[in-house]
Amino acid sequence: MQPYFFPYIGYWQLMDLTDIYVIYDDVNFIKSGWINRNRILGPNGPMFINVPMRNAGSSRKICEIGADISPRYLRKMANKLTFAYKRAPYFEDVFPFIFDLMSFRSDSLADYLANAIEKTASRLGIGTSFIRSSDAQLAPELRGQARVIEICRQLGAADYLNAIGGTKLYSPGEFENAGITLKFVKTGDVRYAQTLGSSAAGQFIPDLSIIDVLMNTGWEGTRELLTHRTVLSAGELTDQV
Repeated sequence: MQPYFFPYIGYWQLMDLTDIYVIYDDVNFIKSGWINRNRILGPNGPMFINVPMRNAGSSRKICEIGADISPRYLRKMANKLTFAYKRAPYFEDVFPFIFDLMSFRSDSLADYLANAIEKTASRLGIGTSFIRSSDAQLAPELRGQARVIEICRQLGAADYLNAIGGTKLYSPGEFENAGITLKFVKTGDVRYAQTLGSSAAGQFIPDLSIIDVLMNTGWEGTRELLTHRTVLSAGELTDQV
């Protein structure tokens, strides 16, 4: 998976099921995606948080883009998180951890995101090993599915897990020919009491940053929500997706 900025809970559910998690950082940056931004819940509904970048563009790989972690950015993030979650039940426990990750100084966007991902995973008790695709020795002509299969082959993978949204990207037969079982992870019911925003009217806002989950359910509650998932083989998708 590409490295995302404090991604939604499904990202962590997938990670929790893997022995090796490949941070896919040597593919092109996607504008208006989730690599450098995410959503938290403010008093008026979802609002974006962003990582300032340098030299960003869709023609550059994620690992070629810089991060611009300035004191101004950190003050803005501290104010935003406090504004959104100061009344959340786990604010005092979660805020220092999240802000420490946001304060990580790196000139590399990939390093900045990987640090947050790996440390959050450790704090959640996720025991996977992390590697980066930029460290693999891959033929430059490999693209898309063929590239993923080659990474799996190099790692000796028996199964390849992806998020349920990736079902149209891959051919189960191609993975089977390579001796790999293709599987998808589907997020189940992860509703929880949200502190502010539209939730005040009883409307749950799904797929927000893991920050929202942590602020409202804490580390143990979030860990329990990670188990609300289903693993489907490619052959099971027709009936259950």
